[in-house]
Amino acid sequence: MKTAEKEWFVTVYGKRLLFLFSFFLLAFALLLMHLGVIQIGRGEQYAFLALERQTRSLYLEDYPRGDILDRRGQSLTGRLQANRVVVFPSLIPDRTEAARFLGTVLGVPADRISPYLTGDPAYLPRDLTPGMVETIREKGMPGIVVLPVSFRYGPRPLAVQVVGYLGRVQSRTELAALQNSSGKAYQLNDWIGQAGLEKFYEQELKATRPRDAARLFVDAAGRPVPGLGLQFASGRKDPGRRHVVTTIDARIQQVVENVMDRRVKKGAVVVMDTRTGDILALASRPAYDPRPEALPGYLLTGEKGTFMDQATALFQPGSVFKVVVAAAALAEGLVTPDSRFTCRGSADEPVRCWYGPGHGNINFSRAFAESCNPVFVRVGLELGPEKIIEYARRFGLDNQAITGYPVTPDPRQDLGLIAASHNLVNSSLGQGPVLATPVQLAAMINVLANNGTYIQPRLVMELRDDGGRPVRTFPVEKGHRVLPPSVVAQLREMMEQVTTRGVGREAYLPGCGSAGKTGSAQVDGHGRVNAWFSGYAPVHDPRYTITVLVREGISGGESAAPVFREIMEQILPLPPA
Repeated sequence: MKTAEKEWFVTVYGKRLLFLFSFFLLAFALLLMHLGVIQIGRGEQYAFLALERQTRSLYLEDYPRGDILDRRGQSLTGRLQANRVVVFPSLIPDRTEAARFLGTVLGVPADRISPYLTGDPAYLPRDLTPGMVETIREKGMPGIVVLPVSFRYGPRPLAVQVVGYLGRVQSRTELAALQNSSGKAYQLNDWIGQAGLEKFYEQELKATRPRDAARLFVDAAGRPVPGLGLQFASGRKDPGRRHVVTTIDARIQQVVENVMDRRVKKGAVVVMDTRTGDILALASRPAYDPRPEALPGYLLTGEKGTFMDQATALFQPGSVFKVVVAAAALAEGLVTPDSRFTCRGSADEPVRCWYGPGHGNINFSRAFAESCNPVFVRVGLELGPEKIIEYARRFGLDNQAITGYPVTPDPRQDLGLIAASHNLVNSSLGQGPVLATPVQLAAMINVLANNGTYIQPRLVMELRDDGGRPVRTFPVEKGHRVLPPSVVAQLREMMEQVTTRGVGREAYLPGCGSAGKTGSAQVDGHGRVNAWFSGYAPVHDPRYTITVLVREGISGGESAAPVFREIMEQILPLPPA
């Protein structure tokens, strides 16, 4: 081989060797990085899983997840601890005798105890009295102990449509999606969030290890390891789980739900802190029991809408929307509170008044208090769709966002539809294409309670780690001015007249006063309406803004206003959270 050919061969061959060496070096480096991520990022979790294979473990927590809390740290699911009989069958020398003993103490037949005394460790699903606990502990049977178990759900969970519910991972496709989107370990049949905050914050709530557990160390054959015996771990911090702290005040939420259980078969209530826009209560009816063992019954026989969060669903607001029309007309100089109109009642065109004889000669302020439809149709037609749309947007009626609660916007809400000529009359009355959620209407009325400033509603304050330290916060959104102070003052006076001399008198609060607007949105041609009242109190120094929706009610004044008043009467005396 000639010298030149040798040099060419060595050069080409050397370059190929260098390329291969570099390729393998890069692959090796990437492998080391991946192992490092596993060791550093998930090392503790994998070590825990390895330990689990050497033990017979029983989690003393029915659903290992972070808590969903109210603003004062109270569990909204009603989490509680209760003593349970915990059995480790492999340590029980005489299972027949154990079944007889436990059956006698618990007051159940022994054959109902026996299935728990075979197989894996378990706790018996029976409540214990202090006397039962003392008897079992005094007996001291091997493999039978009494331990506190943490239960996610208490007897009366709150805000169930917002909190949501759990279901099992049922397919490998779902499992793969969870594993790909999370740094946490999932398995088939794990419990995961299916709706509400449980679903939105699944990755954060998911535990990486139980706080409380009982463990029996075993050898490769599954026999207890002599000397190690039973070990109990209690109150350990889980570095992986997070807790969701909401803006809800459980005291106010409880009041709202108690009132709704008596007065509202179908509907929603929103209570908002006037100053911050924080949602202090959010409730829907019908409701459901979120405990997994109870859910199948609701899925099979539950009333339509049981699982729907109606507080964030779209409805026609009816005459509550007249607040937008009135604000636009006053701000644009089209009317004053004293502008005069004529109402001919059932003879009016193109829309009749609900008051058949007619209001006769009436000023704009009185027309607002009496919710006179013919007056607002004339004002709406004179304003035109562009101004109505503009002010509806200023009031946030195109913004379904709630801070910390990532609800998917419903595309049916389209203010642009108001611009169609055939929609303008109905739109002026909050019907036709006009849609809003109860939360949006609360934020809209809150503009007036808050002196003309719009604040986006907030439902979640922060996420905390297991040590109680904030790891993510959701600050109150910066507000923006919607109306000049002069128009705000006029509207507040008009809304006060709704409760003192208008159709919302059932919402009046003696001593502190209230202000608001009724609404009665037609559902169909058979006389059914969705009844609304949205307002605030006290009238001169507002603390709370409340929106009430009673579906299939009589009218806003008759069905929704009394609910508003009763809730306000009970929450105003409460000390601030």
